[in-house]
Amino acid sequence: MQDLELLQDGLALMALGMGVVFVFLTLLVISVTFMSKLIGRFQPVPVTAVTAKKSPSSHAPSAQNDEVMAVISAAVHRYRSARRH
Repeated sequence: MQDLELLQDGLALMALGMGVVFVFLTLLVISVTFMSKLIGRFQPVPVTAVTAKKSPSSHAPSAQNDEVMAVISAAVHRYRSARRH
């Protein structure tokens, strides 16, 4: 009979723990949803203006990307050569 009582106590403890976790997670979801709506109400998303024309400096990011790629390649090469010795 003692094994049956231990099993019942274990199941009751499991149910209590799962209930506490369920209530906590439910309150967490409700509070996050409420905070999201509250922030959306007082801090609306800014509207960005869409420009019809493209800027003439559209080649500048490409040059910058090439420079960044060269710097990254040099850093990787230096790191690998330092690790070999």
